[in-house]
Amino acid sequence: MRVGVPREIKPDEYRVGLTPTAVREYVTHGHEVFVETGAGAGAGYADEAYRRAGAKVLPDAAAVFETAELIVKVKEPQPVEWARLTPKHILFTYLHLAPDPAQAEGLLNSGCAAIAYETVTDDAGGLPLLAPMSEVAGRIAVFSAGETLLKHNGGMGLLISGVPGVPPARICVLGGGVVGANAARMAAGLGAEVVILERSIPRMRYLDDIFAGRVLTRYSTLDAVEEEVLKADVVIGAVLSAGAAAPKLVKREDLKKMKPGSVLVDVSIDQGGCFETSHPTTHKAPTYVVDGVVHYCVANMPGAAPRTSSEALVHATLPFGLQLAGKGLDALKKNRHLAKGLNILAGQVTHPAVAEALGKPFVDPYKVWA
Repeated sequence: MRVGVPREIKPDEYRVGLTPTAVREYVTHGHEVFVETGAGAGAGYADEAYRRAGAKVLPDAAAVFETAELIVKVKEPQPVEWARLTPKHILFTYLHLAPDPAQAEGLLNSGCAAIAYETVTDDAGGLPLLAPMSEVAGRIAVFSAGETLLKHNGGMGLLISGVPGVPPARICVLGGGVVGANAARMAAGLGAEVVILERSIPRMRYLDDIFAGRVLTRYSTLDAVEEEVLKADVVIGAVLSAGAAAPKLVKREDLKKMKPGSVLVDVSIDQGGCFETSHPTTHKAPTYVVDGVVHYCVANMPGAAPRTSSEALVHATLPFGLQLAGKGLDALKKNRHLAKGLNILAGQVTHPAVAEALGKPFVDPYKVWA
């Protein structure tokens, strides 16, 4: 199959869909790989590294889309990319369609097959292609919170770790999944006082075991969320419902009761955000203030560490990408976990949670294939 890797064009996005190492794997399996010039530059991969791995470097994105059948990206396609997609294309990338009806319409109109990293599943019930970026985002969230807490960045002027005789910051993590666990790990490592709110009792037992009492776990109820948010210096939103819009756990009226200069970090922003006052921001302009509370809602946090993020992502996506390159959409019929990633096919929404979030009819992909 002809595999294409365009340069990411979302603002402040420096990751790349395939590293040279991954390209070599595709080529060894008999596929042709076409990489847009400069696609890997932001992550430190020169065009020559791709050529050595066996790729052909093309001058622009238009040439990549025209040549390739399987398009491997990182972030959701932008409007100019929707227009380049056709029914011949299989798109393999993060989509996050639930809060993005415009993108959904663009993909539906293109006729392409769009497979979302974030809804591919595994035997353990996890999301293996979302997990590596969740690990990165959870860790970056704490660094970003620490920076944002500083006075010159709009925060209350608090050091996360504290110093001898001065207490550390209290960090409330909403959600104990991959993002939340990694955020708690970093926050606890820096000396913060950390509480995780979670609804799965088995997950809380797991977190209690791995943190050995260093992090407090609490069952997430409306009362618990309200109490912990009001006590917190930092709230990290790390809730996820695969394919669906994130629930709004912190309301606008809650902000007036929070500490002035406290910080909300919304890692759930790709799925619409879990704070009522959240809207996407960028690395160049990451924060804004509502009712004295600083919001950090960068929609591609892992893009700040593109080398680490690109390698971690490719390690997870490579086996699935090779299946798609080898068998096309038939790979989805043979791999039920990969099939869960199919969000759009031939102008139809083929993931139930995405369809519900968008207010579109859900169509069983097997009926479309039939």
